[in-house]
Amino acid sequence: MKRDSIFFKICEQNPNLLFELVDQKPPGAGNYSFYSTTLKETEFRIDGVFLPPDNATPKIAYFAEFQFQKDERLNFRFFTELMMFMDKNNKSDNPYDDWRGILIYGSRSLEPSNCTIHHALLNSKQTHRIYLNELGNLREQPLGLALMMLTIVRKRDAVESAKFLIEKAKTESKSKLSEEAIIDLVATIIIYKFSTLKRKEVETMLGITLEESRFYQDAKVEGAVSLVTSLLNYKLGKLPDAVTPKIEVLSLKQLEELGKALFNFSNITDLEQWLNSRPKPVGQD
Repeated sequence: MKRDSIFFKICEQNPNLLFELVDQKPPGAGNYSFYSTTLKETEFRIDGVFLPPDNATPKIAYFAEFQFQKDERLNFRFFTELMMFMDKNNKSDNPYDDWRGILIYGSRSLEPSNCTIHHALLNSKQTHRIYLNELGNLREQPLGLALMMLTIVRKRDAVESAKFLIEKAKTESKSKLSEEAIIDLVATIIIYKFSTLKRKEVETMLGITLEESRFYQDAKVEGAVSLVTSLLNYKLGKLPDAVTPKIEVLSLKQLEELGKALFNFSNITDLEQWLNSRPKPVGQD
């Protein structure tokens, strides 16, 4: 499942959620802004940057990384990105006073195996490591955290957990996430987990009626890209790096057409000819 887009949506609608994961909230926690950023000079990408309001004292910048697969280079990349951001953005008349790094893992086993080089940083008060599978019962968490935890719930438990969150969204008026946003996110997570299901099947499973939201459509497209790419790899062997981006920009309808056509392909050339014959997406040369 591609979780980054889900976590981005959750944090975008409720930036204060991050501070439910740390022991001490910074001044002005309720007014922090959130965005994802790329340091273009080096092609580094920071999953989440939480910036304080201008009147906060002290001004503490928070950096979040969501990790759901093993990456032995994660600590090198995370702390490099963090320091580069602070260097680039701390030359103004209103600089940041401090930083905090939040590493959010699906489980403890996903941490890099050797943390010796970054031992001082990882064990300082400036860094927090969170393991979603150790937070306890999903049903006892605030809605935002529960949505994060739903992404790691096993398939056999996912539907009942999703139904619980939908009902909780209808009754928990104090949530900073709207009822509609929560239902949309819950449905999207289930779509990722059960990528072969159709919209009506998801509606029946969860007992809801889904709107054709952009987020819902994005989830369906990503699921279709994953399925079609897997079939092509099985049929033709590993795809060239130049081909994959052309598949990722196809519309859902085009992906469905490709899913049918690929069974007639004999080699990569057949695939490339099919892709070159499709209309290019709007905005591309």
